Order: sequence, then structure tokens, then C-alpha cells
Amino acid sequence: MIALQPPERQLLREFASKVADIAADPIQEERRNLWTRHNRLEKVGPLILCSPEGAWREILPHDSLTILDPFWAEIEWELKALVRHFELLHDDRAIEPVFRIPNEIRDTGWGMKTPRRGTGDPTHAWKWDPPLTDPNDLSKLHFPEIVYDEEKANRKLEAVQDAIGDRIEVRLRGCSWWNPASVVGCFAELRGMDQLLLDLYDRPEWVHEAMAFFSEGAHRLLKQAEALNLLELNNRDHFVGSGGLGYTNELPSSGFDGVHVRLKDTWGFAEAQEVSEISPQMHEEFCLRYQIPLLEEFGLNCYNCCEDISRKFAGIKKVPRLRRVSVSPFTDRRIAAEELQDRYVYSWKPNPVMVAGDYDPDHIRRIIRETLEITNDCVVEMILKDTHTVQGQPERLTVWTDICREEIARAREGR
Repeated sequence: MIALQPPERQLLREFASKVADIAADPIQEERRNLWTRHNRLEKVGPLILCSPEGAWREILPHDSLTILDPFWAEIEWELKALVRHFELLHDDRAIEPVFRIPNEIRDTGWGMKTPRRGTGDPTHAWKWDPPLTDPNDLSKLHFPEIVYDEEKANRKLEAVQDAIGDRIEVRLRGCSWWNPASVVGCFAELRGMDQLLLDLYDRPEWVHEAMAFFSEGAHRLLKQAEALNLLELNNRDHFVGSGGLGYTNELPSSGFDGVHVRLKDTWGFAEAQEVSEISPQMHEEFCLRYQIPLLEEFGLNCYNCCEDISRKFAGIKKVPRLRRVSVSPFTDRRIAAEELQDRYVYSWKPNPVMVAGDYDPDHIRRIIRETLEITNDCVVEMILKDTHTVQGQPERLTVWTDICREEIARAREGR
């Protein structure tokens, strides 16, 4: 991080002021209230959220930035992205008068490195070489520990506060974005997905031993983050689970002292994408058995990401204080509607191909209209994500959002 030049400093201050002005728009308070009511299962929606993710490379490419220093360039990008989101996407995201910057929190890992092979291009695929090739090597692993560089974090915070802190509040992010409760993901990375699926059949007791180990390690990490006061309340404009905003007046839990954030003051999340194809019985035995004790620590919980859970709702409903369930493009929407009804947030993830591949607004309208009919009795949010390209046409995202609004209005009017 180098010192800002006067024109760079002025640029950041101008965009910080724009974000603060957007956050002060009365529509933001309306959206905050809608998300709060939605998350307590009132049927105020469906609410709409558009998360461009990889498509940001086309909406706001880094080579369009003014600042060259990597640290300050990221600050420039984040501020501009907030403004661009508000102007372009027309969704229900609420923007707060707070600017969060990355903290200096990492963990030491499990004791084995996982080499990756690829081109180095973030848009390309990569392969990895799972290092846990011998089941006996499980004993060579160790529990990870959090490493926090508080001095470096505070230097960054002070520098950004000095630059824009009089325009917008600046905070360090906590650990609310990070959650090891899924457990199976780190196991699959070390063992390999194909081999893990074979292990479930060939050596199930060893899988239980490994899952118990990873679960204990995850629990230690969570409790260490809590003890170090590195958790952050995620009950405002935070993305929780695999989509949806965290606004709620049910968190923090009773007894919160206003300073020390506990796990039970936050949203938790788990999924099991790596073993999507196993049976409901195996999902309960090898995943939920180890995830539920971790999720018990949190005040409210989200479950699932991109995997098909059409046959797994009975087990998933055992998650304590479950509030939000992701319904991916691979999950049967009708089964999900019957299972979730108005007792959980139905977090629908449409197939991103509708904007990333062959683009047909009429097809988008048909899918959205059909989904609204299917989910009429549910508490629904529509989350467009995993959009790693829009073929250089950002307006596709605007069209998707506008169609959602038109079809929601049509459904309310009974047309």
C-alpha cells in the first residue's frame, strides 16, 4: 500500500460520497424493512437479488480503474461497484452507509497442501492433486488455527478512514463471511471427490473417522474466532448462506453486550455440494450428522447451495433454527415448494444460463412466471448468481430484474 496521490484521493472521496448518498435514499430504508419482514417469514416478496459475480469482469473491468496500487485499486473498485449495482441492476439490494474492507484473518490449514494445475486465468478451469492418498495419512493432519495480523489490519483501517472516513463509515470485515460448518468441502479437497465417493462404499467407518476429525477442527475454528472477537454481526446488508440478505431483528440473540459477537448472534450456513449425488440416508449419516452440531452454535441457519436436494428435505429440516433453504436449478421446484411452504425462506436460484448463454427474454419470462405459480404459497426470494459472463452485455441483468418485477406485479394482480 503506497500513499494516495491527491487526484486519487479525490476520486475515492467522490465515490464514497455517491455511496453515502445512495444509502440515504428513502428506498434503502424500504428495502431494509422488506428484508427484515421477509426473513421473519412474512410474504412481502418475492424479493429480488442480482449477484453478477464473475460477470463483474465485464461490467466493471479492473483495467478501467484509475488507481494502480493494488490495495487502493480494490477500494476504488468496491466503491464503484456499489454505485454501479444501484444504477444497473434494479434489484432489492439495500445499500448501507458503511464501507467494509478486508481484514487480515487467515487460518493455518489442515497440514497438507493441495497443488492446483491450470492456466492461472481466473476464468479457466483447474485441476488439483488431492494429497490425502493413503487413509493412514489422516494422522498426519492437524487442526487449523486462526492467524490474525491485528497491526496490519489496523494500518489498513486507519489509511482508508483517513481517505474517506468523513464521507462514509469505514469498518473492517469480521469472520461472518467465513464458515467452515459445511465440513465435507475441506475433506473432498484433500481426498478428491471421486475417491471420497468410493470411500463412502469401501471404507465407511474411515469416512466417519475423517468427518469427525474435520468437524472437530471446524468447531475449534469457530470457537477461536468467537474467543478472539473476530466475528461480525451479519444481520444487515450481508449476504448470508448462498444468497439473500441477512436483515433481521431476531439477531443478535439475547444477552449480546454490543461488543463481543457470539456465534449465536449470527447466521450460520452449510451445504454438501461435493456429495450431491449420494442418497438421502447417506447425506444424513455422513454429512448432517457432523454439520448439525456445528449449526447448533448459530442463531439462524441457511442450508444448501447448488446441489440437488429434491429428496433430502426430511434430513435438512433437522437443522436447528433453519430459516433459509437454497433451491438450485437442479432441485425440483415443485417438491421444494411443497416441502418449504411458508415455514422457510424459499431461496430460488434460476439457471444463470438464461443470461450467460443463449439469451431469450421471452424464455426468462416463462421461467419466472412458472416459478411464481409454483411458489405461490411460499416465502420467496429470487437470487440470480453464478453469472460468470453476460457475453459483454450487462443490460441482460437489468432485463432479468425488470422482468422479475413485471411478473411479480402481474401475479399480485391475478392476471
